[in-house]
Amino acid sequence: MRQDRGLLEPHSKGAGILAMIKATALDHLVLTVADPARTVEFYENLLGMELREFGENRKALHFGQQKINLHRAGHEFEPKAHAPLPGSADLCFLVEGTAQDNAARLSKAGIAVEEGPVPRTGATGPVISLYLRDPDGNLIELAHRS
Repeated sequence: MRQDRGLLEPHSKGAGILAMIKATALDHLVLTVADPARTVEFYENLLGMELREFGENRKALHFGQQKINLHRAGHEFEPKAHAPLPGSADLCFLVEGTAQDNAARLSKAGIAVEEGPVPRTGATGPVISLYLRDPDGNLIELAHRS
């Protein structure tokens, strides 16, 4: 892709040559993982995501109107990120239940909370968040709108 700074720098807010392309939602993202089965188990059990398999040996975790495609490290599908590595993601999920109740559930399940509950600013306003790690070491934020 051409990275001519003149094309990418708007002259005024939203007035760049490329401003005609407007993002409306996030459809999916890709996590590169060491062990897809372990990742599926974690996200199904923790967040109620649903495994869906598609294509040739492809897996995705569905929730709401989004999905997370899973690529096994060293066996990624093309095209892929320049340096796909397990444990390099930082993801925030909006969740049901209060942060205090969810912290108690995590503790009971033996899942360590690294930080929280703490107030943060989400995309649509204030949230109360908990931070933990998935099996690959990705930072997972569980946020409840406050």
